[in-house]
Amino acid sequence: MALHDIAQTLEDGLQAIPLLDAHTHIDASHLSARGLHDVLLYHMVISDLASAGCPNRARLSDDPDDAEAEARLLEALPYVHGIRNTSCFWGLRIILRELYGWHEPITPDNWRRLDALIRERAADPTWGRAILRRAGVQRSCTELWRGRDGLADDVFHYALEWAFFARAQWGVNDIPLFELERAWNQPHPGAPLPVTMGGRPSLQREIRTLDDVHAAMQHYVERIPYDRVISTAQHISTDLNLRAVTPDEMAAALGRRAQAGEAERDVYASYLLETFLSALEPHADQILFQFSFGAEPLPYETGSKLRQASIYEVAEIIARHPRLRFQAFLSSTHANQALCTLARELPNLTLAGYWWHSFFPSAIRQVLDERLDMLGAGRQIGFFSDAYCVDWTYAKATLVRKQFAAVLAERVAQGQYTLDEALDIAHTLLFEAPQTLLGMSPSPTLGAGGDPEATHSR
Repeated sequence: MALHDIAQTLEDGLQAIPLLDAHTHIDASHLSARGLHDVLLYHMVISDLASAGCPNRARLSDDPDDAEAEARLLEALPYVHGIRNTSCFWGLRIILRELYGWHEPITPDNWRRLDALIRERAADPTWGRAILRRAGVQRSCTELWRGRDGLADDVFHYALEWAFFARAQWGVNDIPLFELERAWNQPHPGAPLPVTMGGRPSLQREIRTLDDVHAAMQHYVERIPYDRVISTAQHISTDLNLRAVTPDEMAAALGRRAQAGEAERDVYASYLLETFLSALEPHADQILFQFSFGAEPLPYETGSKLRQASIYEVAEIIARHPRLRFQAFLSSTHANQALCTLARELPNLTLAGYWWHSFFPSAIRQVLDERLDMLGAGRQIGFFSDAYCVDWTYAKATLVRKQFAAVLAERVAQGQYTLDEALDIAHTLLFEAPQTLLGMSPSPTLGAGGDPEATHSR
């Protein structure tokens, strides 16, 4: 059988494998796109548009009004033709063709008609779940605050994204402290700070002493709803030099907060992260510590960046907490092989998906290729979309299945796997591992399997 025929056979077989989406930002109040802006102005596409010359690089507001959505679309439309070669545009085209039956270019003359079509479908309360069925996605894990009091508990699990204790911000050296004290001022978990913070609100309670640090962390850990979340999602910045920090060092660094430089920032992050992980130890069986790795702040978004030293700093942290379960989302493909070696030797570390700057077909194939060779199937999760609406979940599920088929076909062709073994391994990565490693479960309302019609046009 020719390689192309093997890949097509595998892609057909992959349609029947249900997916569990291990990390998203989908909101229960609007599962699907609310209009063209939610599809065309997904932040990854905004980066594409910026690369083509669009002057506005900022993310769209989380809940834009009609005026903002229209203004941003009008800014972007002249640059859409310039990104037609990218894989993000491929995803956009998959959404428009297969979910909305749209086969025309997007132009200043027709975009309102397309926008109206998407808005009309969004008004159907069953549409979001219908997209998930067609994508073969059984359940998604999203941010806790986006659950909106359980509006979509049948299709969601939840992750806590509240304060990030080891995430750098562009030019803000006391950011680890501000993240914690912001949460200290909130009665229950809320939305996290954005990737690029902007202005800083004033807070009633501020961290001034070591006692304040521990009181704020106790507040934080006690308010985690362990019965509602399966993971806490954090970021660990490669710009930080993470090490063991003594209480005396932390107290001294607190005294220099007003003049904090990078050395103080590193002390704050190291101490807070270690304090947080130690406080999670009693809950080791209840929650997984997920962390993203390899994307660092730029003025508007992030770039792919990871120092080799950071990999072993994280290894030391994981080794210090053998009872806790850790899972990495990697944005930097060059470090994938190194992360695989860690996961081989650290039994409490697993790997998941392809995050942000590695969610491109060539990078997905490289990452999957290396992980299949180096790491047992039960130690890795094969998919998460990082989507903000289920339309993009659909597109990314389609892209990932195609890359799985391509990578697995080469192994079948060289005799490493049989066709049945290849599909069984894919089933483990895409459906079984998210259950055993993360605690996800199939939806009670979306059916038991994948959707063989998921990639066909309406």
